Amino acid sequence: MPTQEQVITALDKVLVPGIKRSLVKMNLVKNVSVTDGKADVTLYNASLMKDTQEWLKEKVNQTILKVDGVKEVSLNFADAKPKELNSITNVIAIMSGKGGVGKSLVSSLTAIALRRQGFEVGILDADITGPSIPKMFGISGLPPMSESGMLPVPSHSGIGVMSINLLLPAEDDAVIWRGPLIGHAITQFWEEVLWGKLDYLIVDLPPGTADAPLTVMQQIPISGVIIVFTPQDLTAMVVRKAVNMTRQMKKPILGVVENMSYLYIPEIKKKMEIFGKSHAEEMAQSAGAPLLGQLPIHPGLATLCDEGNIERYDSEAYNAFIQKLTGALAKK
Repeated sequence: MPTQEQVITALDKVLVPGIKRSLVKMNLVKNVSVTDGKADVTLYNASLMKDTQEWLKEKVNQTILKVDGVKEVSLNFADAKPKELNSITNVIAIMSGKGGVGKSLVSSLTAIALRRQGFEVGILDADITGPSIPKMFGISGLPPMSESGMLPVPSHSGIGVMSINLLLPAEDDAVIWRGPLIGHAITQFWEEVLWGKLDYLIVDLPPGTADAPLTVMQQIPISGVIIVFTPQDLTAMVVRKAVNMTRQMKKPILGVVENMSYLYIPEIKKKMEIFGKSHAEEMAQSAGAPLLGQLPIHPGLATLCDEGNIERYDSEAYNAFIQKLTGALAKK
């Protein structure tokens, strides 16, 4: 006799069109029962267009009928909103008090590191006026959406991405919005995007400590914050403001990352501190958190970002960052 577990296992092989994740991983399976060879299945319709629902009906029917002992399939859809279905274990915000330090880069590299370890990962690009995540991952086009919500756009490795740049007519269109509109957009990305079941959602924050970061800290259950900075004295001073904001909001700081820490010149086997002496240890002490990494200026990485191939990046410094990040998350 077929069992409920067998049917659910079969449903885990049915991918939602366009996002490279299954019905089970998107948390779209409401109920499954099996009686006398008949499988009754109810799916949620959150963010699914009518055409997608019709396609899923046929695909689910074909898939479940392959389960030994199943002779008939009954499939229905139930109404639901994305925020009712999202099940996200950890939300990590990437933050800095100053722009231009590489928050989006660190957000992307953090997501890639976690994905390489087999975790289900998404990126919420909360930098509404300066979005760069889609460009680095080489993704474009409108996200799938319906009246009930939107679906994230998958990267090559299956990281779900949502960014305002995916909703603009052209990627270089300016977003000229006041604070309340920006805050509303961030809230929509949290509540109206079907993220499904995720181990980690990485939130790429805009610089500063004003409306947008405040919205994230207040509206989204942040599990921890990673602070990004560069070696300049001015940057270190401004980033301390972000550290203080994080503490005032009572969010744990998982660690700090010094980006553009140095330029390695292989011909002479020397590290050049282009932006001045490192403040890595000082910033770690100031934040009361571990130093997760000192990422170099890497022309090869810049090229990969421009090409939309950041997921191909690898280096000794990055591998060291992955190890320390994994250790910090394990202690959380």
